[in-house]
Amino acid sequence: MITQTLQDYFYVVSENDIRLKGTTIGIETILNDYINCGSSPEEIALTYPSLSLEQVYATILYYLQNQEKMTDYMKNWLQHGYIMREQQRKNSPPVSDKLKQLRKERQKLRTNES
Repeated sequence: MITQTLQDYFYVVSENDIRLKGTTIGIETILNDYINCGSSPEEIALTYPSLSLEQVYATILYYLQNQEKMTDYMKNWLQHGYIMREQQRKNSPPVSDKLKQLRKERQKLRTNES
């Protein structure tokens, strides 16, 4: 019987990017669903078909064994997401501006039809 250590489930891309081996899913995805959304490990495994239930449990166990470090990791992940959304909002590509304009025009047409 081959026994894996907890670290065997993960590969570290960078200090702020830990992924599950064999997937492109970061541990923050699983932890967000588990901590913030209250999803069970079984629900998480069903949501992400590329994950096994074993991988989900390994991620949760890693979190529980390293709560302080993982809490900081999650705070950094949320902060990074906020910064990226702000940058995107401030520097939206032309296609986004065009879509916003089309939505406004469509809404104006609907309002005038009423």
